[in-house]
Amino acid sequence: MRVLVTGATGFTGGHLARSLAAHGETVRALVRDTTRATAALASAGIGIAHGDVRDRAALVEASAGIDIVYHVAAVYRQAGLSPDVYRQVNAYAVRDLLEAAAGNGVRRFVHCSTVGVHGDVEHPPANEDAPLKPGDVYQETKLEGERLAREAARRLGLEVTIVRPTGIYGPGDRRLLKLFRGVARRRWITLGSGDIYYHLTYIDDLVEGFRLCGEHPAAANRTYILAGGEVTTLNELVAVVADVAGVPVPRVHLPVWPFRAAGAVCEAVCAPFGIEPPVYRRRVDFFTKSRAFDISRARHELGYTPRIGLREGIARTLDWYRQQGWL
Repeated sequence: MRVLVTGATGFTGGHLARSLAAHGETVRALVRDTTRATAALASAGIGIAHGDVRDRAALVEASAGIDIVYHVAAVYRQAGLSPDVYRQVNAYAVRDLLEAAAGNGVRRFVHCSTVGVHGDVEHPPANEDAPLKPGDVYQETKLEGERLAREAARRLGLEVTIVRPTGIYGPGDRRLLKLFRGVARRRWITLGSGDIYYHLTYIDDLVEGFRLCGEHPAAANRTYILAGGEVTTLNELVAVVADVAGVPVPRVHLPVWPFRAAGAVCEAVCAPFGIEPPVYRRRVDFFTKSRAFDISRARHELGYTPRIGLREGIARTLDWYRQQGWL
């Protein structure tokens, strides 16, 4: 297969591009920073196409001669960005890339969304048909991207598969560094009871799920939640990290409401200056929103089988953090 991967200089996209290349696919990566991409990707035999996902001409050029597009590029949560930037990248660029791909005869378009479109899961585990309740501009624009992808697919006759991953971790990830480092350094404090569910996906399992979504006949025009095989509460997750790190399990819990109030104030003060607030409400949500998901559809229809257990995945991730000097 000849495949295009967007977001390949990021954590998920980079792992996906290298994994597909290792499977023998001919991989092209659409990137903005060619210097960074050359170091990270060219050594793996991945071709480089220069351009921004908001540039329609670049999308047409990058998708020429491609069989499958894996669209991973997105704007995550960054201080100082306007909602319009999120909408341009997370929604409109999805439609534009899909239109470019259809014009070039691409067979299938795999779009990376997020389980965040389901918001706080009231009746866990949630499946793909659970209520959609995005809670911030990132989740709202990812959901809009899903809608635009489906509309364009119906209009243009291109197969589209939507992937909703849970929290992604593994070597190369930095989003969960605060949790892992906080526990390993004995500085972790849990806000609230810690009894909410938290569902992780190890990066190797996720990229295999992406490959199945791109190649399996049953995946055409379907939506799949991809997640690890084990669901824990936040307390249980912290305990496993502590055990693997060889430190006592953190026991300190603090009430949520003072931090939520402080977060609202910090966001109001910092946002106009584009400064990342030291405390923000989204960080507090991490401790209060339950996230547990059912991967039965991907298991039964695609043969998706997570192979890396939570304890092994945590050990690999901690080892990588140590190698970087971050613990």
